[in-house]
Amino acid sequence: MTDSRAASVASAPPERSPWPALWALVIGFFMILVDTTIVSVANPAIKAALDPSTNNLDNVVWVTSAYLLTYAVPLPVTGRLGDRFGPKNIYLVGLAIFTLASLACGLATSLETLIIARAVQGLGAALMTPQTMAVITRTFPPQRRGAAMGLWGATAGVATLVGPLAGGLLVDGLGWEWIFFINIPVGIIGFIAALVLVPQLPTSTHKFDLLGVALSAVGLFLIVFGLQEGEHFDWAAWIWVMVVAGVLVMGLFVWTQARTTSEPLVPLDLFRDRNFSIANLAIAAVGFTVTSMALPQMFYLQLARGLTPTESALLLIPLAILSGALAPSAGKLLDRTDPRFLLVPGLLLVGGSLVLYAVLIFGDAPIWAFLIPSALMGVGNAGMWGPLATTATRNLPPRQAGAGAGIYNTTRTVGSVVGSASIAAFMQARLEVNLPGAGDAAESFGSGTLPAPVVEGFSTAMGQALLLPIAVICLGLIAVLFMRRPSVIRPHGSPRDAAPAAAQGAPASAGE
Repeated sequence: MTDSRAASVASAPPERSPWPALWALVIGFFMILVDTTIVSVANPAIKAALDPSTNNLDNVVWVTSAYLLTYAVPLPVTGRLGDRFGPKNIYLVGLAIFTLASLACGLATSLETLIIARAVQGLGAALMTPQTMAVITRTFPPQRRGAAMGLWGATAGVATLVGPLAGGLLVDGLGWEWIFFINIPVGIIGFIAALVLVPQLPTSTHKFDLLGVALSAVGLFLIVFGLQEGEHFDWAAWIWVMVVAGVLVMGLFVWTQARTTSEPLVPLDLFRDRNFSIANLAIAAVGFTVTSMALPQMFYLQLARGLTPTESALLLIPLAILSGALAPSAGKLLDRTDPRFLLVPGLLLVGGSLVLYAVLIFGDAPIWAFLIPSALMGVGNAGMWGPLATTATRNLPPRQAGAGAGIYNTTRTVGSVVGSASIAAFMQARLEVNLPGAGDAAESFGSGTLPAPVVEGFSTAMGQALLLPIAVICLGLIAVLFMRRPSVIRPHGSPRDAAPAAAQGAPASAGE
């Protein structure tokens, strides 16, 4: 047992503790997550300031969709860039781009300018995100990786609180521009911390599949644009052609990845690991759900119930506290148990909390009652984010750490992109059904509490919109039921199919 443990520890590339480097990278990851949640709170204020003359909610949603689109498309490439040039170098470049783009977002004077700046910001986030997971995969042995991913999950929970609260306070006190200006000092601190604490890891040579990059970019853009603008153009024939064309292009992309004789953008052999494949399906559902649920909730609380951005954000305190407090323990537990023991209850709680949200909206419940589903979702989040990431990356060999992290984050972000686009169309469709002939009253959808005659219809539409993320998180729950518990823990750096090495890793795990 002693020899196997020593061999596992010796295979980790850095000699020093990996925790300081992870803490430094978490600063940037935290900023990315905070920025997303801040924008969800500020959407009504952004619409009132930059798009006051339209009654269509799709326009302001592009502030989120543009960011997620440019975030999703480059992720497989940026993961490979980290392998090729070092995760530290690529992370620092991405952080610099993200911080400068945040300044441009705050200075934007039109919705179009803000959307362009958000797109650049998404590119910076795409460079940063895979490097965090790649560093975890390459510096923590598998039997301690759950604890590291627990910190990753706890970061998401804390960001869930800080983002909306900071967004509410900044929007109410200084204006929506400051939700972006706040990134500048955080970005500078994060840059210095990463520069000092993150080690230079060994690099490996990769070829870059330019055809794959082009096909994935075109296919994803066609799908997202079609879903986003479908309601605006009354689902004209050319919209459906665009969506179908996007699906076909993505099919061609997968075909080229399977047939290429060079190094593919997406190594499909990674999907031979059942848990990696299922974790990617589940994280797509999670990304869709988390992104799509925020919009109807915030529009309902601020426009139908008259809450300020700060007041609506305060309802998320149980979610953030419970998620952040429980995530590290969940990560440590995952190192010793079947991932389904955490993931099934976690996803059930998230889905159940959304059902309760919808019930409370339909029933015009008192505001304090919304703290209950917030608490349930916090517990569910602790059993969802970290465990999914740990399960997906547990068996990744070091050479493919960047590629695997890129694929996982791409899948998550694609789910978020489709969720953002789909919820915009679904919300607009439910508004059309529940507010027929609302006309000029709908023009106040970004400028404070709605007129009394349209509140009931608007609330019903927002409650119905939550049915979409509920359905999708149920699909994620079904997917994780097909996971399997790793029979042994493979020593870090050993071949994926090396049974003897796996057998050596079992005692080390048991002795942790």
